[in-house]
Amino acid sequence: MPFTLDSTLAELLNNPTAYQVLKQHVPDLFDHPMLSFAKGMTLRSLLTIPQVARYGVTVSQVEKVLKEINAKL
Repeated sequence: MPFTLDSTLAELLNNPTAYQVLKQHVPDLFDHPMLSFAKGMTLRSLLTIPQVARYGVTVSQVEKVLKEINAKL
């Protein structure tokens, strides 16, 4: 099943392929103090958090990374 904006961060982190792609694109994610909180949220929900917006993360950027992950599955 492909990953979408409705996938949780935990689902991506639990998949070895997705984990490696995320590690390449957002290496700081893995040391973020709020990671355990964010794991249960969907990517769509995470994109609504003001702190995420401050980093300049957009829906199109996330979709591009998801496309890369899904192509490698």
